[in-house]
Amino acid sequence: MAGQQRVLIFGAGDSVGRLTAEMYAAAGARVHVCDVNAQAVARTLAENPALTGAAGDVGVRGDVDRVAREAIEVMGGIDVMANFVGIAGPRAAVEDISDEDWQASMQVNLTGAFYAMRAVIPEMKRQRSGAIVNISSASTRTGIPERSPYVVSKCAIEGLVRNAARELGPFNVRCNAVLPGALKNARMDFVIQRVSKARGITPEAFEAQMLKFTSMRTRIELKEVADMVMFLCSDRAPHVTGQLIEVSGGLEWEE
Repeated sequence: MAGQQRVLIFGAGDSVGRLTAEMYAAAGARVHVCDVNAQAVARTLAENPALTGAAGDVGVRGDVDRVAREAIEVMGGIDVMANFVGIAGPRAAVEDISDEDWQASMQVNLTGAFYAMRAVIPEMKRQRSGAIVNISSASTRTGIPERSPYVVSKCAIEGLVRNAARELGPFNVRCNAVLPGALKNARMDFVIQRVSKARGITPEAFEAQMLKFTSMRTRIELKEVADMVMFLCSDRAPHVTGQLIEVSGGLEWEE
């Protein structure tokens, strides 16, 4: 049950990561949060006194290890680790991607997920219980032209999740990934504004055009992703592991 769980959330400064932290806290769980944006962490903690947490960069091993140690000390262990961190990376043809942009995407999106998992797995193994969820993207199933670093990093996360699930199963530790579609958040609003401006059409026209490639013709509410994460980490899914679960409304294609 959520009310008995000790939860560590990376990327909880805003959007779906913050909402998930708040939903866990409302259900009675103990929740420790982390985000690279120190102001966002401070704001989240000030507005949610039941939460604990600290700023840290998931792409920096020392930060991740520190936050995980603090979470274990504060909560007495970790039952759930959810990693929502991800950067969009560059928009460029493959041959035009710089080494720096490629490495930055891999360091935050992929290596950060690895750091977060590595930091909590020993405690979960010791307890012989735990659940890990990483956020991937429905874009791994469609591809996105000129977004190779992002898509590749998310595909690699899915490989990490599936392999870790096999490795951790004997310890009663589960590992899954959630693949959201176009979310109803500020980041997607920004993308719609930017692309519509570049194409010389209104944001409304571009969004309608974009949603033609989604079966249900809709963007995804943050709560839908939070609900899926909480389900996968709950006693309602005791044997769900190694799964890549899409919450996208049926994303068919992207351009």
